[in-house]
Amino acid sequence: MARLGALLLAAALGALLSFALLAAAVASDYWYILEVADAGNRTSRDGQLSSHSGLWRICEGQNSCIPLIDPFASEVLDASASVRHLLSLHRAVMVVLPLSLILIVCGWICGLLSSLARSGPLLLFTGCYFLLGGTLTLAGISVYIHYSHLALAETARQYGPRHVQDVRISFGWSVALAWGSCASEALSGTLLLTAARALGLSQQPGAPHSVVV
Repeated sequence: MARLGALLLAAALGALLSFALLAAAVASDYWYILEVADAGNRTSRDGQLSSHSGLWRICEGQNSCIPLIDPFASEVLDASASVRHLLSLHRAVMVVLPLSLILIVCGWICGLLSSLARSGPLLLFTGCYFLLGGTLTLAGISVYIHYSHLALAETARQYGPRHVQDVRISFGWSVALAWGSCASEALSGTLLLTAARALGLSQQPGAPHSVVV
């Protein structure tokens, strides 16, 4: 059926887009942007007081990027309870989002096989799989946002509120890419569920035969 083929093609393209967006987000360094106002209470224009960071490293001002603290290192066991909690959140993000990339690839392969087999149950399973994968990606993004807010609060607790009063924080385009990946993955799952329903209706006894285009 032409409609079924269009649904399957759109779902496949959506899965590819989801993978590309999430891969770009994981590899980029604009998840968290920090700007510090200068003495005149204006944001530094030359970027000397600003920084941006990703999941793996931080870039401060005009300097080269440096790796973030390894949350899997054994040295973190000596840190305070609040710092260990932050590191555990960071560790979760570093596991969940790359895992989401792997699951998208597995889902795309499963979707391809179910499309070639024209199997309703397989299409239904793959659609649910992509919806769960989108939920996992959403969980990773949510944990990162929570981690970022806690990290700023921990900095204020350690160094005092005045240390961060002139700091402006925002989430960069890397987070936007991750959100786009999550939405695209959920859309692919919805399209596959719709395709499974369309295939089931076409295979019912007495259903009118559609012309294959």
